[in-house]
Amino acid sequence: MRATQLLHDLGQSIWLDNITRDLVESGTLQRYIDEFSVTGLTSNPTIFDHAIRNSSAYDASIRRALTEGRSGEALFFDLALADLARAADLFQPIHNRTDGVDGWVSLEVSPLLAYDTTSTLRAAKDLFALAARPNLFIKIPGTKEGVPAIEEAIFAGIPINVTLLFSREQYLAAAEAFLRGVERRLDAGLDGNVASVASIFVSRWDVAVMDKVPAELRDQLGIAVAKRTYGAYRTLLASPRWQRAYNAGARPQRLLWASTGTKDPKASDILYIKALAAPFTVNTMPEGTLKALAEHTELGPLLPPDGGDCEAVFSKFAKAGIDVNALAAQLQEEGAKSFVKSWNDLMDVIRSKCAALNEPARKIA
Repeated sequence: MRATQLLHDLGQSIWLDNITRDLVESGTLQRYIDEFSVTGLTSNPTIFDHAIRNSSAYDASIRRALTEGRSGEALFFDLALADLARAADLFQPIHNRTDGVDGWVSLEVSPLLAYDTTSTLRAAKDLFALAARPNLFIKIPGTKEGVPAIEEAIFAGIPINVTLLFSREQYLAAAEAFLRGVERRLDAGLDGNVASVASIFVSRWDVAVMDKVPAELRDQLGIAVAKRTYGAYRTLLASPRWQRAYNAGARPQRLLWASTGTKDPKASDILYIKALAAPFTVNTMPEGTLKALAEHTELGPLLPPDGGDCEAVFSKFAKAGIDVNALAAQLQEEGAKSFVKSWNDLMDVIRSKCAALNEPARKIA
C-alpha cells in the first residue's frame, strides 16, 4: 500500500501545496485525489508567480481582463480565484462527505497587509465573497497585527487558514484568536461551526540553523518545534474551554504542517512527512514531496501527543547557542518579508504579461 494511503488512513489529511491552471485542466489534480489520497490544496504568491510566469494557460484570461480594464492585484485575484474555484469544485465531494472537515483550498490575502489589521479583515471578507465557494480558506498571517483580524474574520463566519506560524507561542496566540471568535459567535446566537487551520512552518527552522550547529543536530530543530506545538495542540483540544465550545456546535481548529519539503539534500525526501504523522492534523506538501511519498510503502511512529523528546532536543540547541524564541520571531518577520517579495515579483509578472499580450492589440489599432 502507498504511504499516501497509509497516512490518510491514520487520520492525517494530505494537501497539495501547489496550484496551476495546467494542473487542474490536465486532470493531474484529479489523479492526485484518486490515487494519492489528496484531500485539499494550498497556494501562495510564489506558487502563482511560477504558475503564471511559466505557462501560456493564463494568456487568454489576461487578454480578456485587459479589455475589461482590469490590471494589477484585481487581475491577479481574477486568475487565482478562477483556478481555486475549479479546484474547490473537485474537492467539494470530499468536503461534503467529511461534513466540512476536509476538502479545502486556500487563497492568501495580499502580503502587503500583514501588519494592517483593518485592511486584512476587509480583504478577507471581499475575497471570500468573490470566491463564492464554501470550501475556500482565506489565509491570514499569524503576526501580531494579523491575530485581531483572525478573530474578527472567524466572528464574521469566514473560514481562515492562519499562516506564518513558527512556534508554539505563535500557534497559541492564533488558537486563542480563533476560539474568541467562535465564543463571540455562540454568545450572539450564531452557528459556532467556522472552519480553520493553523499552519506551522517546519523546514525553515532547519535551513536557518544548518550552518550554525554541530552535524549531529542537523534537521532536528523543525521537528522539535512541531512536536512542542503538537503537545500544546493536544492539551488545548482537551481543555474544558474548548470542549464547551465544541459541545455548543463549534469544530476544532486543526493543526497544519507547512513547509514540509526537505531542503537538505543529505536527508530523506520525506523526512518531515514521516516525522509528523499524526491523526487530526494536515500536512500540505509540495508536488515533488507528494510524489516521493507515493513511492514509499511505510511510515514511522506517530507523533507523541505530549511532544516526546522535544525539550531535550531544545536543550541541545540552547547549548549550541540557538535562542529558539528569538529565532521564531525572526523567522516570522523574514517570512512576511519573503511573501512581500514574492508578491512584488508576482505583480511584476502580471505587468510584464499584460504588456506583452497587449502589444499586438496596440499594433493592430
